[in-house]
This record gives sequence, C-alpha cells and structure tokens, in this order.
Amino acid sequence: MKKYISSTILVLAMLIFTSCQTEKVNKNEISLTSPSENLSLEIHKEATTLNLVLKQSNLEKLNIDLAGILKDTEIFKNGFEVKEITKTSHKEMWEPLYGERNKIIDNYNNALITIADTNNANSDLEIECRLYDEGVAFRYIFKGKAFENVVLKQESTAFEFDKDYQTWATDVSQGHYSKTTINSIGTVAERPFVIKQNDSSYLALGEAALVNYARGKFKKHANKSHALQIELDGEVDLKKANYKSPWRYVMVGKTPGNLLENNYFLENLNEPNQIEDVSWIKPGKVIREVTLTTKGGKACVDFAVKHNLQYIEFDAGWYGHEYDDAEDASTITVDPDRSPGPLDLHEVIAYGKEKGIGVLLYINQRAMSKQLDQVLPLYESWGIAGVKYGFVNVGSQKWTIWLHEAIRKAAKHHLMVDIHDDYRPTGYSRTYPNLMTQEGIRGDEESPSVSHSITTLFTRMLVGAGDNTNCFLAARVSEKMGGKSAQMAKSIMLYSPWQFLFWYDRPENSPHKVGGAGENDKVLRESDALKFYDALPTVWDDTKILESHMEDYATIARKSDDNWFVGSLAANKERTLNITFDFLEADAIYEAILYSQDSKGLKENKVAIEKMNIDKTTTFSRKLEKDSGLALVISRK
Repeated sequence: MKKYISSTILVLAMLIFTSCQTEKVNKNEISLTSPSENLSLEIHKEATTLNLVLKQSNLEKLNIDLAGILKDTEIFKNGFEVKEITKTSHKEMWEPLYGERNKIIDNYNNALITIADTNNANSDLEIECRLYDEGVAFRYIFKGKAFENVVLKQESTAFEFDKDYQTWATDVSQGHYSKTTINSIGTVAERPFVIKQNDSSYLALGEAALVNYARGKFKKHANKSHALQIELDGEVDLKKANYKSPWRYVMVGKTPGNLLENNYFLENLNEPNQIEDVSWIKPGKVIREVTLTTKGGKACVDFAVKHNLQYIEFDAGWYGHEYDDAEDASTITVDPDRSPGPLDLHEVIAYGKEKGIGVLLYINQRAMSKQLDQVLPLYESWGIAGVKYGFVNVGSQKWTIWLHEAIRKAAKHHLMVDIHDDYRPTGYSRTYPNLMTQEGIRGDEESPSVSHSITTLFTRMLVGAGDNTNCFLAARVSEKMGGKSAQMAKSIMLYSPWQFLFWYDRPENSPHKVGGAGENDKVLRESDALKFYDALPTVWDDTKILESHMEDYATIARKSDDNWFVGSLAANKERTLNITFDFLEADAIYEAILYSQDSKGLKENKVAIEKMNIDKTTTFSRKLEKDSGLALVISRK
C-alpha cells in the first residue's frame, strides 16, 4: 500500500549583506563557502527547523524555510536530529559536445547533511547542498526504509523575502512575460523565476535535472506576504523518482547578463553524457519545408546546400491530419487540407543524402503515444536525422518520465530530438545530447515585441536552448518584431544548436504554396542579406554579455573559431550603442560586416550592409532605432 504524505521539503534563507564565513564543528551549526568565497552558506538547526542562510554583499533577504520537513505525517512529526555531515569539494573542467561555450567549469563546495526522525531509525533523509560562486543548489535523497511506497502529494518549499520585489512572470511556458511583483503573481509562475532585488542584485529560482519527478512551478505562499512556494504538477511516487528530488536552485548575479552568462549552472547539475558514440549528433541550421511536396523538399535541399544549412524539416501534415487519432505516422499520407502533394519523402531523403543535407520529421503526441516504439526504428531505416516531438504532454510525473524515456529511445535509433510546445529544459541535453533544442518559448510564431524578446533572453534562456522559429520575410517581422536586422540579432542572441530559420518562407524553385505548414508565401530570393545566415554558426566557443537591461536592451558577443558574432537589440526607445572590442586578440586586424536598419530601412524592411576594419582598441558607436536591432560578423583578416 502506498503512503500519501504532504511535504514541506525545504526553506533556504538568503540573509543580508555579509561575506564572512566561520567554520563550525557543531552538527547543528554548519557553514560552507563558495570556491572564491564570494558566497557563504550557514545551516542552522533549531527545534523543528533546518535553515539555510546564503550570504553575499549584494544580496538582500531571502528565507527558504526548512521547517517541518514532511510535516503532517508520522515521519519527522516529533522533530529530527542531524546524524551526519559530510563536506567535500569538487573542481572539474569539462567539454560539452556543443553549447554556448566549449569549456565549462564545475566548481563547488558540498555539504551532505543526513537527518532522521528522532523516533524512527529508518527515516534517513539526505539534504545535499552545493555552493557555487554562481549560486546554491539543493536536493533531497530519501534513503530510509520509511520512504518506501511513499507518494508525495505536494511540496511546500517556501522562499520568503523581506520586500515585495520586482519580477517578470508568466504562468505558461509560451506565455507573455509581464513585469510584476511577488505579491501580484496570479496562479503560478514558470521557472526560471527572475527577481530584481536592487540594481546590483538579480536572482533566478528554478529546478534542474527534472527527469522522473513532477514539474514544479512557483506560486504565492498561502499564508505569508513576499513569499513563494513550489507548486508540483501532481503527485510524486518516490520509488519512480529513484528516491531523489530534482535540484532546487537560486542563481545570483549583479545584472541579468550575469545570470545568462552563467547559465551553464544548470548543466553542472545534470549527469554527464550517457551516449557513447556521438558522431551522429550534429548541430546545424534548418529550413522548414512549407509545401509538403517532393518538389518543395528538393528545392529546400538545394537552398540548404547553397546557403550552408544542414537540415530541412517536414512539419505537421506529412502523415495526415495531426489531430486525428486515426492517422498513421508510419505512412506518408499528406493532409489534403495542408497540401495537394504529391510528396515522395523517400526521394527527398535520398536527394538530401546525396547533397549532404539531413531530413527532420515532425510527429505529434497523438501518434507518439501509440506508435513511438514502431516509428523510431522505422525512421532510422528511412535515413531520417531527427524528429520534432509536437504537442507533448508535460508536467506530471507520468509524462515527465515518458518524455525523457522518449528522448532516450530516440538516441538508441540515432535520432536527434527537438521538443515543441510546453516543455522547458532543465539541463538534460548534457546527459542525452541528442536532445538538441526545445520550444517552451514565446517565439516568433507569436510575434513577440523586441522588448519581450529581450525579457525572454534574460528569463527563459537562462535554462537552455530555445527553438525560437526565427522569421525573415514574414510581414510580422517589420510590423511587430523590429525588422530583418533584429531577426539577425536574435539568431545570435537566442541560442539553439538547431537554429530554425526562414520559418514561413520558401526557396525560389519551391511550388506556390496551397495550404501547407505556414501562413505566408514569401520567396527567398538571392540577396546580400542572406550571406549573414550563410555565415551564422549555431554553437559557440565562448559567449560574452556586453550589456544587459531587462526589457530595454541587450548586446551579446559569441565566438566561433576565430570569428565573432555580435547581436544587439534596443526596445521602447532609441538609444546609442557604444561597445569596445576588448574581447578580440591583441595585434590582430578584423573585418566587421554590419547589418542594420535605420528608420527608412525599418519601414521598407531593407537591410543596410557596411564593412569596416576594427581591432581590439576600436570603439564602435551606432544609433539604434526604437524597437530594432543590428548584427555584426567579425572575421580575422
């Protein structure tokens, strides 16, 4: 019989203004410092409470209450004791298969605290706390036999602040972010949850390594002001969760850009790569085939070859109506409402292989839930490079387990994966790097403003790659999203190892679209502006956030080999961008190609292209129109 319990698992206290650390030997008073000693952690046991206190000079008050672990149950009902404390340190430099940087430092000091019910010898609960220079992470490991057959009904991890701080919140992964305060949150708020305490203190709360647990979001505390608590998306069977919770974390930074530059934090909280042969996992640029025809597929392959893209993707409709449970994803049966066809998919796949271009296929949750074990080996036999999982079920423990298993199953058949709709990453691409990217983002399909894209950059993009469905010729680009050069900037700034480009557009030799997967019929005619996307990488050796301001502006520089790509966005008002190139090598001359739009260019959606020589000492200054962007491609001469 399963035991159902209500759980208040942790309260973490980030208290005020100090960088001192005092080592204590008492089990009830534990201290820890981060590797560079910019953060300190003190853990205090009181009668029925274990409080974690994080301290930093810029940090204001945040309590996370450990009072009453698993309260309202027989476990810990009468209090607990600290049985054992193990402190360790870890420092490792590792190389991701791909990412926003080619080397990642994993450096933390760790405290493993074992507690137990005073009257129950079989109730050992380990609380693992990792203190990094970038923040703190903690999780629960349910060791004792008392937790066997236990199902958690809720988790009331609480984050208590001393003020009603500013935040940016959305209740769903593809929703609109609104500037609000902690006390003004509606139902729930997505993670990561970014809070501004002051002009030099930003926090990001979230979860990492969510693989077999229920998803947690944030909600207003039921009884306290200026406080948040975890809201689980359903119950958690601890056995199915391998008796471990996901990591709960708080990242710290002086600016939104600090948080983004340190987003490797989540990767460090996940297990290392589990795929032995990774030779088939290849990032790249993708064009969506919108006509669902053989001719259109071949035209996309030819365009991809000419413009240095690596993949084409057939979206919904290639195997029938995606919302019809009777449709069969093992057949090639074009939905007549989307296209008259004809589509010989095997011919397109063979043509792509001949030209060195891979083919990706969309499959909806309706087909996945009944056919996944059938179609994955079939797609592998067809020579497909990867799949896009659409309209996936997420949130509950059941579907969290199912979806991550679907990623692992794809890996067994050498298929890369893009997950669309409501899934937000928690770092699993480190463990299974065939998970290339995911949506969980209010991308260009939703016509976000430039301001919203900047907010997305410093919220959603803290947790990993985002398939933003970058547009280029669609009318919405000039009408709502800052013009073509802003799209160029976003393709640099919003990271995705599979970068979907030209989302609504078709190559010149593609047939006139009837129905199909997109809303436009814009033709990708040759232009100098396309050379930007020709040169664009999708993964990076280094990333630097040059300037950041939530909602208003951002500038990012990313390195690939000896080249640098700079993207900048300005929202809400005109501004002058001033940057130096001190990230370039000394005594080297570079050619910079600038893609921009002035007020006339924005109106006509025409890109101006300039070339200039720069070096490490150059200061670059350029006016950016309200709600616009620019991109620089910098190559060593």
